[in-house]
Amino acid sequence: MSLVKLTIKGISYSQTQNGAYALILNEENGDRKLPIVIGAFEAQSIAIALEKDITPPRPLTHDLFKNFAERFDIIIKQVIIHKLVDGVFYSSIICERDKTEEIIDARTSDAIALALRFNAPIFTYKTILDKAGIHLRPSPTHPTSNKKEESVFDELVMDEPKRTAKEDYSRLSVKELNKMLDEAVKNENYEMAARVRDEISRRQ
Repeated sequence: MSLVKLTIKGISYSQTQNGAYALILNEENGDRKLPIVIGAFEAQSIAIALEKDITPPRPLTHDLFKNFAERFDIIIKQVIIHKLVDGVFYSSIICERDKTEEIIDARTSDAIALALRFNAPIFTYKTILDKAGIHLRPSPTHPTSNKKEESVFDELVMDEPKRTAKEDYSRLSVKELNKMLDEAVKNENYEMAARVRDEISRRQ
């Protein structure tokens, strides 16, 4: 299976799940985005790693892991998001020590927080991106290549009214869900788009 490299577009606050955030990953040579819901602590850790000018007074958990790994000559070579089950992404951290490679299972949010600290690339399989990736459709009034889009830590605005975390999409047809997905992407509401996308995937 072929790997696709991902970059981080930004983090947005979830209006539907208290204390949750949506991490938005970009397909490096394409227009698809991969939204992943993460917790507040992991969002903070990723944000700090993105903002090079911010240094916490004491090491965060991921900083401690990096210090520990470097002390024992362990490096992280890459992170691979290798599985998607019921809307949950599973990741592997590829490490190396003394020219011996090890694969360690990790939550995707933790894996990405560490990848940033080790300047390690992030990948996923094409099959996962085909299933869970969201296509952006450029429009004349919303160009995709401006300074805001190019910002690595660009907080995404979500205008959707607050909804319950377990919204029931079962009454909607696939056609209605696809329309809702297009509208969510147009409004850059990736957290809602991820939920609708998962519902569509479950029906396929």
